[in-house]
Amino acid sequence: MKQTLIAWLLVMLPSAMVAQEMKNHNLEVGKNLDIFNTVYRNLDLFYVDTLNPEKTITAAINGMVRSLDPYTEYYPESETKNLKQMITGKYAGIGAMIKYHSGYKRIVIDEPYAGMPAAEAGLKKGDIILSIDDSVMTDKNTQYVSSHLRGDAGTSFILKVLRPEPGQKVNTKKPKGQEMKFKITRRNIKLPEMPWYGMLENGNIGYISLNQFTEGCSRDVRRALIELKQQGATSLVFDLRGNGGGSEMEAVDIVSLWVPKEQLVVENRGKVRQANRSYKTRLEPIDTIMPIVVLVNGETASASEITAGALQDLDRAVIVGTRTFGKGLVQVPLDLPYNTNVKITTSKYYIPSGRCIQAINYKKRREEGRAENSLYGARVPDSLAQVFHTRAGREMRDGGGIKPDIEIKADSLPNIVYYLSVGGLDSTEVMFDYVVDYIATHPTIGDDPLSFHLTEQDYADFRQRVIDSGFTYDPVSRKQFDELVKTAKFEGYYEEARDAFDALSAKLRHDVASDLDKHRSTIIQMLELDIISAYHYQAGALRAGLTYDNQLRKATELLNNQEEYKKLLTPQQK
Repeated sequence: MKQTLIAWLLVMLPSAMVAQEMKNHNLEVGKNLDIFNTVYRNLDLFYVDTLNPEKTITAAINGMVRSLDPYTEYYPESETKNLKQMITGKYAGIGAMIKYHSGYKRIVIDEPYAGMPAAEAGLKKGDIILSIDDSVMTDKNTQYVSSHLRGDAGTSFILKVLRPEPGQKVNTKKPKGQEMKFKITRRNIKLPEMPWYGMLENGNIGYISLNQFTEGCSRDVRRALIELKQQGATSLVFDLRGNGGGSEMEAVDIVSLWVPKEQLVVENRGKVRQANRSYKTRLEPIDTIMPIVVLVNGETASASEITAGALQDLDRAVIVGTRTFGKGLVQVPLDLPYNTNVKITTSKYYIPSGRCIQAINYKKRREEGRAENSLYGARVPDSLAQVFHTRAGREMRDGGGIKPDIEIKADSLPNIVYYLSVGGLDSTEVMFDYVVDYIATHPTIGDDPLSFHLTEQDYADFRQRVIDSGFTYDPVSRKQFDELVKTAKFEGYYEEARDAFDALSAKLRHDVASDLDKHRSTIIQMLELDIISAYHYQAGALRAGLTYDNQLRKATELLNNQEEYKKLLTPQQK
């Protein structure tokens, strides 16, 4: 009898402890909600100015969700459209990217999308937006102009732009050019999630680029794969670089293209039972033996990592590139009263080997009082990563993204190229304006984007234009040198090494003309890709860019060497 009682107590004690913990938690929740309500009532009653309830409560909610992780977000009624666009990839507008031009201090058209209202109406890169209907836009910021370009599908408006004259020096007060009016009808825009797919030049290798996992993208990838096989593709490069993810189910259905039905792709595990889900392939595959290389980088995240990780764990593809972002968390949008919404992290996901690739422990960060809402830092160290195994027995590790089977770093941009090409860094906008002028003076560059190249005279003209513009930038080497000088002075050995420092300083002297010559080939590549995108849109620029891509080059070499490919998918004997 005594033993039975002890056994009963051992069974009941954990349950009682759990129940007590839950009771205490609920009491804490109730207490703090009461405090919150009381604080707001007193603020509303006694604060010197009248409170705006929506703004005040929204700020409080945003502060609460920011303390959790960067992916749990609140959407007031005015922003729920943004959430819908993020999930579906669709919005109603004109289908063009806009930017702030630092020289003109105006908003300009940066890139019209192929087949969209902006391109069909005849808008071009560099057009300065003057007004939308009767609303003047010359003194507005990018967000304001963007919100007025968007609207309900089927509505029309008059867009007034100034098309700058080629070759003029930037005049921030009154740029010269031709004023033009366009009547544009908004329609539902779906950003191109698959900019280009096709056969590569070297052999029977197909290529598919996917830049987001929006609703229905798996159908498009399936269609593209079937077309490539009909064109003779016997192997494939699947490019997920820069793909920040999206729908988990789309990732599962894409894996289904190459893996038999009923194979586990991903498992979600959360605090509540409703968050626990297992997703298996549910469609008949297209090809289960075709050799595949998946290209990834540090911006490959979320659903992209599920796809790459599942194909790696199932030994179905070789992963090439650099380590992925490491987002192993799943969010679910929940409808709230008054057309508001909250996107909540409800679970972590685990790929077929059982590993979770989440790189940052946000719970630990909160407990340690670290900075809120940071995407970077505090990554799980490799020394603490656990070992898992693929289906064939290859060793893999968790806790820090998907590590490629072959690590190939992308070519880095020289600092001068970065400053010339990234919007907002170059106040002269010299590269942007050169491309706009080139478009204005060249009606066409031909039908094949791969055959387009700038001439020696073209680059000479651009080089001189950069020098004449007064373009400057901060070389990284110079910054590091200046820091070294400060350190040497602080530690007291600068004077005895002054001659060496002076000699090195002379060699690091800032010389734009010299850097334009030194990095000529890379600058020409950037110029050509910008020009090609204006005539052949994203698809043309992507195709042309692949000719310089060292990660793609390694992928094709691997697919053309089946012995090496198979070896990478085989467990290595220790």
